[in-house]
Amino acid sequence: MDETAVASVKHSRLEHFPITFFATGMGMMGLTLAWRAAEAAFGWPHQVSGVILALSIAGLAVVSLFYGAKWLRHGSEVAAEWHHPVRIAFFPAIPISLLLLAAALAEPAPAIATAVWLPATVLQGVLALSVVSAWIGHRPFQHQTLTPAWFIPAVGNVVVPLAGARLGYMELSWLFFSGGLIFWIVLLTLVMNRLMFHDPLPGKMVPTLMILVAPPAVAFTAWLRLTGEPGHFGHFLLSAAYVFALVVATQAGKLRNMPFALSWWALSFPLAALAIASFGYAGAAASLAHKFIGAGLLALLTIVVIGLVWRTAGAIRSGSICVPE
Repeated sequence: MDETAVASVKHSRLEHFPITFFATGMGMMGLTLAWRAAEAAFGWPHQVSGVILALSIAGLAVVSLFYGAKWLRHGSEVAAEWHHPVRIAFFPAIPISLLLLAAALAEPAPAIATAVWLPATVLQGVLALSVVSAWIGHRPFQHQTLTPAWFIPAVGNVVVPLAGARLGYMELSWLFFSGGLIFWIVLLTLVMNRLMFHDPLPGKMVPTLMILVAPPAVAFTAWLRLTGEPGHFGHFLLSAAYVFALVVATQAGKLRNMPFALSWWALSFPLAALAIASFGYAGAAASLAHKFIGAGLLALLTIVVIGLVWRTAGAIRSGSICVPE
């Protein structure tokens, strides 16, 4: 984020700085890990991923600073987002971003990764349970409030093993992995019912369809970290991720001429997860085809993220985000 963009955010009303901004952290950390996977697959030095990691940390720090200031100064607005039927699902994006950071640091700096991973795992567990409790509590949720964004808490659970398994926390990683898969299956049924039998998603929520790809793609990489080999179940998860990607591709035309919103960042992390999973399978199964599938997805991901950063900076300068809805 350049100085002009930051100044524009400061000028915007802080109370309207949305929790959805943390989706940028997920996207940038996902890009970091995707490049790291490509560098490992092709034997490249970790220079590009190192630069992206530094930028990702800086961006996450800026977003955290502004949202922390909003929490201190406008706590009622944060509470309103927590009680919002759609935005509540974005709160786990905070620990997910930190868990992805831990995954990026697990190999080069395991001590720092552990220091990040442990509190992030606790926060993910607390937020996931709190969100699920809110879903099954006394709140009246309508079908139109159910979107693919509801997958985010479940995705956070299967992100835990990405660093946890490498750091030696196997039992805790299996616990979160199992919980994530269970809620993925439950939410998949609910979300597909909503998409097929109820009103279409509102315009700015259409990009969240890409989140359908994330749970099986991340789960495959987590499974690989936990077991060391794809196996039949891992093969199923990766294939399911490809199937969902093809399904979402059939809806890509709906994005044409659609105004930019922060929800567009939903395109980034699932695409990164699919690229990482492809490189992971390529290495585990010595599959040249998956290696080049991963390379193609990485190229697309890089273009998408560059476009998202550009559009986000433009939206901040124009004052079209961080405004009342």
